[in-house]
Amino acid sequence: MARNKVTVIGAGHVGATTAQRIAEAGLADVVLVDIVEGLPQGKGLDLAEAAPVVGHDARVIGTNDYADTTGSDIVVVTSGLARQPGMSRDDLMTKNAGIVDAVVKAAVAASPDAILIIVTNPLDAMCHVAMRASGFPRERVIGMAGALDSARFRTFIAMELGVSVDDTHAFVLGGHGDTMVPLPRYSTVAGIPITELMTPERIAALCERTANGGAEVVALLKTGSAYYAPAAATAEMVESILLDRKRVLPCAVLLKGEFGVDGLFVGVPVVLGAGGMERVVEISLTDDERAAFEHSADAVRQLVAKLPA
Repeated sequence: MARNKVTVIGAGHVGATTAQRIAEAGLADVVLVDIVEGLPQGKGLDLAEAAPVVGHDARVIGTNDYADTTGSDIVVVTSGLARQPGMSRDDLMTKNAGIVDAVVKAAVAASPDAILIIVTNPLDAMCHVAMRASGFPRERVIGMAGALDSARFRTFIAMELGVSVDDTHAFVLGGHGDTMVPLPRYSTVAGIPITELMTPERIAALCERTANGGAEVVALLKTGSAYYAPAAATAEMVESILLDRKRVLPCAVLLKGEFGVDGLFVGVPVVLGAGGMERVVEISLTDDERAAFEHSADAVRQLVAKLPA
């Protein structure tokens, strides 16, 4: 039986670490693609040479040629520029929109039945670009953000309470950025809502730290941004799809009326299985939560409005 095949576009820190996690979990053969000659080949070879030590038989190759990606089950898009000094978010969005448009067109020509997982920032806007470039139905264009944001929230909850991260569950809705909406009412430790376990002040502090999770890492690293947790969150989504696990994970998907939003990629809980996004899980929100969610959706709407036509 042939192994699954996953293409990871972009051989930078996020892409290479995602490729490593997928291969080392034995989930699929991995093709690492990058525009830079030698970079994906070198990282692919290095990952392949780790296989005997780690103990997996997944094939890892690096390439500059999309012909090598033919027949991929999943295509993960991590390629794009990091924000440079003096570059506005809008400048970054315009440049990355061009990159995502080009790589998605090349990838879907080789793998027309693939499921796309978008990781490039600004995430919510790049999902729109990928959907337009691919012509895929919404089930097969999914943004990785909520899985990362909820992992950060879970980490902070476990640190705060001195409990295992395994017993924490966290819910985060909305756009990927400082308008995201962590939902303490739906965030639990072994089934107990965190609202029963800590003060409103501490919860507010953890929510704020979660919303600024990426910026906190960037500030510490000085150069570059987070990649271990983003890669882990992406691999979690890949696993749920390839193994048809039907995990309920927060992801950015195109809403068609759910949560009162239409025609916009926003982070919501979805069931991820072999078909990609199999359904959106709608939950009831309090007035405050709904207002925060609508504020977040508005921020995404404004971002998408600035996309090049």
